[in-house]
Amino acid sequence: MNRIRRIAAVWTCKLLIKIGKLAGKKGSSTPGIYALKIYPGILEDLSKQVKHEIIAVCGTNGKTTTNNLICSILEKKGYKVVCNKVGANMLPGVVTAFIDSADLFGNLHADYAAIEMDEASCVRIFPHFTPDIMVISNLFRDQLDRYGEIDITVDFLKKALALTKNTTLIINGDDPICATIGKDFNQKVITYGISEDLQIHLNETKEGQFCAYCGSRLTYDYYHYSQLGQYHCESCGFQRPAIDYEATQVDIQNGLKFTVNQKMRIAVDYRGFYNVYNILAALCTADCLHIDLSDINEILSDYKPQIGRMEKFDLGKPVILNLSKNPAGFNQGIFTVLSDTHTKDIIVMINDNAQDGKDISWIWDVDFEKLDNEKVHSLGFCGIRRYDVNVRFKYADFERKSSKVYDDLKSAIKDMIKKDGEVLYILVNYTAIFQAQDILKELEEEYRKGGLEI
Repeated sequence: MNRIRRIAAVWTCKLLIKIGKLAGKKGSSTPGIYALKIYPGILEDLSKQVKHEIIAVCGTNGKTTTNNLICSILEKKGYKVVCNKVGANMLPGVVTAFIDSADLFGNLHADYAAIEMDEASCVRIFPHFTPDIMVISNLFRDQLDRYGEIDITVDFLKKALALTKNTTLIINGDDPICATIGKDFNQKVITYGISEDLQIHLNETKEGQFCAYCGSRLTYDYYHYSQLGQYHCESCGFQRPAIDYEATQVDIQNGLKFTVNQKMRIAVDYRGFYNVYNILAALCTADCLHIDLSDINEILSDYKPQIGRMEKFDLGKPVILNLSKNPAGFNQGIFTVLSDTHTKDIIVMINDNAQDGKDISWIWDVDFEKLDNEKVHSLGFCGIRRYDVNVRFKYADFERKSSKVYDDLKSAIKDMIKKDGEVLYILVNYTAIFQAQDILKELEEEYRKGGLEI
């Protein structure tokens, strides 16, 4: 009976995946919902067929990039990998990813699984399977109306980890919140981090300002952004753990360059300092799987970032699209924008759909003031909460810069592409990303055919 239900679940899910693709939908959760209704044991059945390790990747920022980098490394080595590449990271999306990789009879011929997971969904996914390796990239405030404050997210993860056996935990040791999870975890823990002061000195809100064990304020020797850095508690002795995979000799000019453990030099044409952490996490995971990394620079160079991760379009001049979902992500996006020496115009698009979180009070924690820079010529605001963003920038005292509120993104792009900045940046939150990409692809094709007037 279970075999019949499994096949029915697989067929239904695969049919819905095809229908969704024909309808132009990029998400992939709905097919998994119906598969679970037909056969609740489908994920447990399929996950047992993975030949080697199952890797789970979670954390507030960077999990999609980290997970897809891990998948890319494994695929370049000739392995078949189950991966939810588009970031559908709750239980139904994970089910969809496994079924999509299976044949019509529910047989899965996969060597590994690299699965991105929503932090709050781990407790729902782990009863179906527990990962051999779990990566936690960082923990920041995100979607306050859904998660609440950061300690609630930590509780979700600790409950999920309590369900695991023989799981290796890979954590960002520069994050004191991740470090507390690692310290309390009674299985194997591996750390990664950046072990030098890069003199970035971003003036940001820190999430983990206080020691989780005694409540005293943490002391930082240096920090990179948000709460990531070299920290210790002067009261109880809690401190940044010893780092197993450390980056030094970091150069973020004209791409990213850094050395891992004083022996492996990484040099890639990536934008965004945060990608040092994403790459470190992927390298750490691959090394734990005993994957040969002698050609890692070639593999990383071939990797194509997911939608909206500093994604570049050509409309007669570069247009760069970046997804940011919370203060830490936006601040890193702003840092990357300002690292570009070209003159620029910037569009900020914020929605408050259910997937974004209805509470957008976090925009007041973003250092938008830093965009009051001579290289930034003009600003545009759009999205459902465009007027809120406009008010936020007014309080940032941007009166000297040209700014405008637009009713829709397409109009904003068509207008601002004519400005005198050398590059147009578009910073958006979650539900705006697919719409923005579709519009930019359409305009890019129009430009190539000579129909777009610049």
